[in-house]
Amino acid sequence: MSRAGAPLKGRAGRLARLMPSASPSSAARTPFVLLVVLLLGGGLITLLLLNSALNEGSFRLSELKRDTTELTDEQQALQRDVDSYSQPGALERRARELGMVPGGSPAFLDPDGTVRGVPTKATAPPPSPSPTPTPSPEPTPEDGAQADEAGAGVPSATPSGTATPSPGAAAEPESEDAPAPAPENTPATPPPTTPGR
Repeated sequence: MSRAGAPLKGRAGRLARLMPSASPSSAARTPFVLLVVLLLGGGLITLLLLNSALNEGSFRLSELKRDTTELTDEQQALQRDVDSYSQPGALERRARELGMVPGGSPAFLDPDGTVRGVPTKATAPPPSPSPTPTPSPEPTPEDGAQADEAGAGVPSATPSGTATPSPGAAAEPESEDAPAPAPENTPATPPPTTPGR
């Protein structure tokens, strides 16, 4: 008979009963290790997904801030345009360009139906005369000779052959073929406007 098959007695038997065998303990630890690995892997994946979502949100936030800044600048520019168009001088100029005239004195109706004040019709003020240059009736000497008359309106010739007007004389065109200069106070055509602005 062999000793390995016999039950242990004494102190060795007690120790063998207290210590579990090797195979059941490793089988009991395997699900716990798998659970810990799965929890760590899931946490890592969740952390990566959360981090990418936060980065995407920060990019979107920076785009929206940039768009907000651009729209704020555009709104301020439009507000400046509205303010410039709503100034009294600009409103009066635009109204005159459209042919409007200042109104006359108003009349008011009292609650009992009586008219207070005398209404007057609005009339357009006379247009302001635009200054036009008047050409001098005397021609300029072309050969450089002195003019017979020594009046204030007669230009004197210079050695180079060009005429120098005397003080108080009106400016004349150099040749008859040259067009007369345009008046300085001619009104410019108004810029086109768009309705609603």
